[in-house]
Amino acid sequence: MSTPARRPFRRGAPPPGTGYVRRGPPADAAKPRGPAAPVPLRKPVFTTIDQLRPQTHGHTLTARVLSARTVLEKHSTHLGRTRVAECLVGDHTGTILVTARNDQIDLVKPDTTVIFRNAKIDMFKGTMRLAVDKWGRIEVTDAAEFKVKEDNNMSLVEYELVDVAEEED
Repeated sequence: MSTPARRPFRRGAPPPGTGYVRRGPPADAAKPRGPAAPVPLRKPVFTTIDQLRPQTHGHTLTARVLSARTVLEKHSTHLGRTRVAECLVGDHTGTILVTARNDQIDLVKPDTTVIFRNAKIDMFKGTMRLAVDKWGRIEVTDAAEFKVKEDNNMSLVEYELVDVAEEED
């Protein structure tokens, strides 16, 4: 019994049976293209604090800063100065705690109105905290004309992560 002859690899072709596909420019890459048309920006959809849910992201909202307190101020040789502050912010639907870091602390001073863009909800000890990472932005804006509803603090609501077992039929 003889073994079948092995075909040599073609240069640039994947080994047979590996599941890999060739990587390279798409087939239409050779076509000449004109100048790239600018992508139109979408209008931001503003949300309110009472609509925030755990583990969500991409929120844009306007809120007034009620209080701010520094929780951590640490000096490091390789990172420089690290600062973390907890700020209570609110709008006409409720309040929530915001975790501000480093340069963000200078923006969230009490009695200022700020816009949080691309904010996310982090969970800390089962409660929600609003945070803005490097992909988001905090902007100080003109004073808002709403009255803050201080009796609906969304950071006081505790959540529990529950595993849901799927039923077998």
